[in-house]
Amino acid sequence: MYPDAPAFASACHGAGRAQSRHQAARGVDGKNLRTTMERDGIAVRASSWRGLAEEHPGAYKDVSSVVEAAEGAGLCRKIARLVPVGVVKG
Repeated sequence: MYPDAPAFASACHGAGRAQSRHQAARGVDGKNLRTTMERDGIAVRASSWRGLAEEHPGAYKDVSSVVEAAEGAGLCRKIARLVPVGVVKG
């Protein structure tokens, strides 16, 4: 399909973790995280507070930096920036 594509015509679908799940859960309270996210207009549903804490935004690399690096390497082209309207963790 793309014989000269350096990444097999694929690009990252997320930023990747900056913290392990254990580190993330240890540093954030799930109840407080839900309150903060809902205050920011994001609907949150989780099967446990710990599970939600494992996925807090700070547990991940800065997605803007990751996208800039991928675009700079010629692996992709930015076409849209999406923001979450809901989170389901279960």
